[in-house]
Amino acid sequence: MNSEFEAPTARFIGAAAEPTGCRVAMFGAGYDGTASFRPGTRFGPNSIRAASDGLETYCPWLDADLEDRRYADLGDAPVTFGSPAPQIEAVRRATGAILDAGAIPFMLGGEHSLTGGAFAAVYERHPDAVMVQLDAHADLREDYLGEPLSHACVMRRCVDLGATLIQCGIRSGTREEWQWIRAHDTLCTVDALGEALAAVADRPLYVTLDIDVFDPSLVPGTGTPEPGGWFWPEFRDAIAALAPHASRIVALDLMEVSPGLDPTGVSAVVAAKCVRELLLLTTQQ
Repeated sequence: MNSEFEAPTARFIGAAAEPTGCRVAMFGAGYDGTASFRPGTRFGPNSIRAASDGLETYCPWLDADLEDRRYADLGDAPVTFGSPAPQIEAVRRATGAILDAGAIPFMLGGEHSLTGGAFAAVYERHPDAVMVQLDAHADLREDYLGEPLSHACVMRRCVDLGATLIQCGIRSGTREEWQWIRAHDTLCTVDALGEALAAVADRPLYVTLDIDVFDPSLVPGTGTPEPGGWFWPEFRDAIAALAPHASRIVALDLMEVSPGLDPTGVSAVVAAKCVRELLLLTTQQ
């Protein structure tokens, strides 16, 4: 399986290099070829890894410690510059290799277009999978500037595959996207997320977290910041809503960290702490 990955310059805190015995296997995917406003997410994976070294492994509110869990960081999927299609395919292969090894893939991005590749691998194995999107933007355009594989279209591509979509945190989109959301009743508040997850009981879950779900006053290091977003209590509420359904999570990602846009480094720290909580959620027995 390691032939699908390139060795990283660093790994997430406490992560093994091999997936043997690990419930979750992380990998990086640094690509921003369709960035429509501010590029730089290709540097996201390693910024998250570096920031993780400043975290405690113990989470008091979950009463759980990464030191008691087994998870791997396999390195990076071989994404490059250029058009999105080959990069999305590289992510599909990397995700599929982890799934076939019996682990839960956890992608660190990178722009959101790559989620289409990871979800495609999940959907091949779990055709009843539900996409849980925590994000500021609807990402439901048919195309953006003529590119149907743009980061602005990724949820549309997942829906085209057959995904059931649950959206939380969305506060930006075109008129047509909002019409689609209302027609399909995909949007819920954080308070209603648990109810939405219960309504698709027993179905596998793919959780995608776009870091711009947070308010840009907390996380300025992202390509398309959107005012009016979450702060840490909302994220904790989302984790609490996901917790009863953690055994159904078959894949995750955290996308759109652009560290060069935040000279304080706080955005990468917030992202790394999100990864810690999600790891604790998905590696529990």
